[in-house]
Amino acid sequence: MDSFAPSAPVVAVVGGGQLARMMQESAIALGIELRPLVEAADGSTGQVVVSSRVGAASDLAAVARTARGADVLTFEHEHVPQSLLAGLPADLPVHPGRHALVFAQDKLAMRERLTELGIACPAWARVTCRQDLEHFADRVGWPVVLKTPVGGYDGHGVRIVEQDEDVEDWFAAGTPLLAEEKVPFVAEAAALLARSPSGEIRSWPVAATIQEGGVCSVVIAPAPDLPDEVAEEARRIAERIAAELDVTGVLAVEMFVVKSADGLGVLVNELAMRPHNSGHWTIDGSLTSQFEQHLRAVLDLPLGSTDMVRPGACAVMVNLLGSTLAQPARALGAALQAGDDVKVHLYGKEVRPGRKLGHVAVVDADPGQARSRATRAVDALAGRSTKRAD
Repeated sequence: MDSFAPSAPVVAVVGGGQLARMMQESAIALGIELRPLVEAADGSTGQVVVSSRVGAASDLAAVARTARGADVLTFEHEHVPQSLLAGLPADLPVHPGRHALVFAQDKLAMRERLTELGIACPAWARVTCRQDLEHFADRVGWPVVLKTPVGGYDGHGVRIVEQDEDVEDWFAAGTPLLAEEKVPFVAEAAALLARSPSGEIRSWPVAATIQEGGVCSVVIAPAPDLPDEVAEEARRIAERIAAELDVTGVLAVEMFVVKSADGLGVLVNELAMRPHNSGHWTIDGSLTSQFEQHLRAVLDLPLGSTDMVRPGACAVMVNLLGSTLAQPARALGAALQAGDDVKVHLYGKEVRPGRKLGHVAVVDADPGQARSRATRAVDALAGRSTKRAD
């Protein structure tokens, strides 16, 4: 008599970019079936996941088909309409839930909720016209940061507005915009954690992030120049946000480090409720990567250790942002000459200027040395000259 063999856990994920691609690596190790809804069969995730379905994140039928029979539905990006999420079967576990996801989708909703909770953010206002913007600037001073509340990422949907700048094209859409003070920060940081539906939380060391043209370029974890008490404050704030907003899965809280008469502190800038670029270092630098942890969290499994793979070491990640090479993988030989501890991760994406094509990570006790080797490897992949490591 044949015995019934139960199927492996199935995690349906909306999105087919590099985040779902890297999630697949952890899914394979855990014996989990990852079932992505991808934008294109030959895209970053479609290349590596046999069970990919092609469809739009805004297509309820496509999302429902992908999630049918799955243990849980999750996301690799926030661009899923709330109306679609409301139309999914009530018995389908969705993590993060739509009541939480809205605060990662809508910056105005996020600012309103965090202000209600008393969590420190840049000064902000909802503005619908030039007069509103000028009133806000009278309070905080020019220039002002102007953001579209929905859909912005990697510097898109953000403007630094000077007093005499024309912004009527944004106001013409007739939707409210988010105005914020231009914070004189001394550094930027990211607090990364995962939270399960049962409420277990594990946080990684707070990382320093360095931006290039509004796009994350370098991440160093733990943040080397951040005082312990400030890192602890950042961790506490991120964990409180996760609990108060009922976030499930990975949460990244991007912060400004600011200086005042009382010393250094942090202001919350952005939220992401999914694996995040600031956490890619965890693949090579942490005992549990953000991708494995996200899968554990959304399935409500025990969460893994977030300790560094080498106590006292530092992980540095450098993004590959565009390349002059048609195929960066053809430069692997030169990239790997940067050091025998260099870890290259390429995303299988078509080369375009400034596009995130991959990243390089190095773990070392000396963050400067780690960054130097990672940068040399990225330079090779980008088609820039590089020297062989000594």
